[in-house]
Amino acid sequence: MNGIAALLAGTAGLLLAGQAAAQKQDNVANAQTIIVTAPGGAIDVDDALAVSADDIGRAGAPDLLAALTRTMAGVTLQDAQGNPWQPNLVYRGFTASPLQGQAQGLAVYLDGARFNQPFGDTVGFDLLPQAAIRKASILDASPVYGLNALGGSMLVETRNGRSDPGLEASLTGGRFDARQASIAGGFASGAFSAFGAFEYRHEDGWRDYSPSTLYNGYLDLGFDTATGGLHMKVIAADTDLTGNGVAPVELLAADRRAVFTWPDNSRARYERISLHPWVALSDRTRIEGTLYAQRLKLRSLNGDAADIEGCEDEDAQGYLCLETVGASDDEEDQAVLTNAAGNPIADMLDGEDYGVLNRGRTVTKAMGALFQIIDERPMLAGDNHFALGVSYDGGRTRFDTSVELGAMTEDRSVEGLAAMIVQADGAIAPVGLVAHTDYWGVFAQDRLPIAPGLSAELGLRYNHARIELKDQIGAALNGLHHFRRLNPGVELDYAVSEGLNLRAGYAESNRAPTPAELSCADENAPCSLANFFIADPPLRQVVAKSWEAGARGHARLGGFRIDWLASAYRTRNRNDIQFVASNIRGRAYFRNIGATRRQGVELGLKALRGGLSAGLSYAFTDARYLDDLKLSSPANPAADDDGAIGVAKGDHLPGIPHHSATLSLDYAARGWSVGGELIARSGQYLVGDEGNDNPKIPGYVIVNLRGSITLLPGVSLFGEVRNAFNRRYATFGTFSEVDEVDLAEAPGASDPRAYGPGAPRRWYGGVRARF
Repeated sequence: MNGIAALLAGTAGLLLAGQAAAQKQDNVANAQTIIVTAPGGAIDVDDALAVSADDIGRAGAPDLLAALTRTMAGVTLQDAQGNPWQPNLVYRGFTASPLQGQAQGLAVYLDGARFNQPFGDTVGFDLLPQAAIRKASILDASPVYGLNALGGSMLVETRNGRSDPGLEASLTGGRFDARQASIAGGFASGAFSAFGAFEYRHEDGWRDYSPSTLYNGYLDLGFDTATGGLHMKVIAADTDLTGNGVAPVELLAADRRAVFTWPDNSRARYERISLHPWVALSDRTRIEGTLYAQRLKLRSLNGDAADIEGCEDEDAQGYLCLETVGASDDEEDQAVLTNAAGNPIADMLDGEDYGVLNRGRTVTKAMGALFQIIDERPMLAGDNHFALGVSYDGGRTRFDTSVELGAMTEDRSVEGLAAMIVQADGAIAPVGLVAHTDYWGVFAQDRLPIAPGLSAELGLRYNHARIELKDQIGAALNGLHHFRRLNPGVELDYAVSEGLNLRAGYAESNRAPTPAELSCADENAPCSLANFFIADPPLRQVVAKSWEAGARGHARLGGFRIDWLASAYRTRNRNDIQFVASNIRGRAYFRNIGATRRQGVELGLKALRGGLSAGLSYAFTDARYLDDLKLSSPANPAADDDGAIGVAKGDHLPGIPHHSATLSLDYAARGWSVGGELIARSGQYLVGDEGNDNPKIPGYVIVNLRGSITLLPGVSLFGEVRNAFNRRYATFGTFSEVDEVDLAEAPGASDPRAYGPGAPRRWYGGVRARF
């Protein structure tokens, strides 16, 4: 990685110096910055939902995820991890998540380069420098965005000295020892520009044992002229996050701050360097590109309950045995626990509860490039915009895990007992895996004018994914997989008038099974919910076919400018992949589950008049299984004696609210501003209740308030209250085995439902300066 970074940095320096020498005589008054934001030249961004840097920092300290939920009803955040910087982002029933067990259905691009990580297509929002984000957009499904764009894509653009000159800084403090500091600034001088940002964030967490600290940095150096340019961007992050996950509902009822088991900690170090060149071939044609190299190092430590107790078989007295969840206490349902040497592990706690410490280490080095030629020229019916390009994204990952036997303490933490668990049947075993991923893409996109006001957006992309797994301990994980597909897309856009546009389209997209999924697809050798991988039978790639129609427009009414949009969509997935629980506590595996369908409606309305702005957005999402299934969910009360549940065609996918709505109101006067929003979400089924046999997580309504006042030119105080009325709610739910863990706060607890609780009332205040 260091060599790659040095090479890219040296190349950037040489190119900058060379262009500077070549352009000494150029007039840079017409200099323009062109940085790839997405494959295909982002032809369809006019249909996107977007938030700007002002939206991201509206409440005070910059916060991308809060801005997305504040402005887009179709976006929902789930606290599956219980950490504010590690949520699942759900859009139209598809997910972008930092968790390996989540099916990643959204493609995320950072300055035109793929941001989904190679090993599990995961998305780490904690790695993004918030103060450096210029714009973030969410688009509907399109083939040109490559793998994972099943439900759509998210494009993140960072700032540069030409687009954002000046200096800004903020200091924030708040409840639960929340602290934030950021500084960002940029300038442009002639053809040269620079922009830098640094952030520090810390919070003790509102739940027990939940501190988190983040450091993020960003640098952009650019050289721009009227005929070409080059930017070099560097991003770095160092995060230490604690997310203690879901907790049984009876425990939360007794103590909202309580955690089920702990520790649950993840640490990440991330470095990324990228080059963004472009050159004009003529006044209508240019070549633009993105090259990047990155390294991500992750360490995780998870303390969990385990079905481990003294053996009942007379021949194994004095040793520990592993039981299967949901099985009877018959002797044949127990397996003697063994260590790395294959020897039985002695019972050393004299009847006390056991747990396990799952440790994981992931090191991923990745590099990639995208080059495209853009041609824009007038035609009889309007301007034609054509893009033709190629892309490559490669990754090399080393993944290691181990499981240590532990003792459950009175506060439900797990303390290691220096005994590593290695079961001969693979039910629990260490993993050493090297995964090589190579993703190639060739794409074309054209916005073709057909008649005045009518245009067609045509897209085509060929995806080829090569995934090779190399077991570093044995041979069980070895495998080589290829996935290929040609995906088309078409959309018709019609400008009825200056204030009304109509559109309708069809698109296909796919995602290849990730190395994480391919190496954990055997129900007889499941993996840990903390990312353990044991077996390698084949999985089929997921193919999505999407239809969408919509309209948007603007008008004047009673002195207000009214902007509105409406859309309806339907996406059918074939060979969808799901993480399914096994009969061993804390273990699961991936499998294809047949077809699923997500369909819905989105509505948006925004009114502006002077300093007053109001917004209303609504989304209806209907996500269902289209095949009868039998899935394993042993902790589900509706499971049979084998721990299985039945899923019927038409049952709802869990974890997705049917109704989402957001109402916002802001008023800005000279020297001060106030505002807030009401966020409403309906109930959702628990993950693990795919058969819809249990009550939903209740819906909720929360209110956030904010305000600011100017002290001096460019200097202001700000404040924010989230969940102002201190509502108790949950954004995620699943099942937990409570019978094997003593809950001192809730003696005799028996309800297996477990929620990811939403945060209580939180307040923040600070000072911000902009010059």
